[in-house]
Amino acid sequence: MASLKEVKTRINSIRSTRKITSAMKMVASAKLHKMQGAVENMLPYQQKLDKILNNFLSADLPVQSPFILKRELKRIAIVAFSSNTSLCGAYNANVIRQFNSVYKKYKEKLGAENILVYPIGNKIELAVKKMGIIPQGSYQSIVNKPSYQETSLLAQKLMDLFLNKEIDQVEVIYHHFKSSGVQELQSMTYLPIDLSKVSVGAIEEPTEKSVYNNDYIIEPSPVELLANLLPMVLKYELFTSAVDSNASEHSARTIAMQTATDNADDIIRDLTKLYNKSRQQSITNELLDIMGGSAK
Repeated sequence: MASLKEVKTRINSIRSTRKITSAMKMVASAKLHKMQGAVENMLPYQQKLDKILNNFLSADLPVQSPFILKRELKRIAIVAFSSNTSLCGAYNANVIRQFNSVYKKYKEKLGAENILVYPIGNKIELAVKKMGIIPQGSYQSIVNKPSYQETSLLAQKLMDLFLNKEIDQVEVIYHHFKSSGVQELQSMTYLPIDLSKVSVGAIEEPTEKSVYNNDYIIEPSPVELLANLLPMVLKYELFTSAVDSNASEHSARTIAMQTATDNADDIIRDLTKLYNKSRQQSITNELLDIMGGSAK
């Protein structure tokens, strides 16, 4: 049995750790609340954009865009979102595992030299470098504070590579934020665009649907408008992935720190019982020694 001093030292140590995990949980929770607001503010624009595109596609308008053309797969780009820091449970481990699976699949088909990797976040960047892969730049600032300007620049770079036929497909790996307790790991084909799936997120508003008709006056032409609309959808989709990933990171960290704090409470409770039991046993032994000495 450990001595009273050792047990007390361990209790104090775990109490100090508990203060840290509790503070980190509060910080992560505040950041999560802020990102939830960003997600909620983003939804109306996304829904409206998807709804407009959905209405055009349902009208059977001819779509002429290079972003919907499927080519023979010769070269591919993989974009993976992780966090810059750890202590967020299995969040980064899941991203790295999914990246390894996707990378291995295309490596067998195309070879490592035909795979461009864009790691968004320090953890996936370090994992990529450990695998001997040279990343196509560092994008850690996107993770710290997702901004439309930075993500749109990356989206434009990917679109330019696709237009110049330097890559034939883009895969994106990220966490989709569903709620504060649920984050879903997603792996989607970013380019070329699948028009059968692009309007899945379009949400019809019942009141608006019953009052207004989707009758648009289009200038200069529907074909040209759709050609300009698709790049906007692509830029916004990548920005949505960045915001989703950031919110999922803070959610995962909040849960991880809450679990660590609860575990610390359980350990402190058990150690306190052990300390009291050991102390009681020590006092009992001293009394027995005193009683035995007086009996002599």
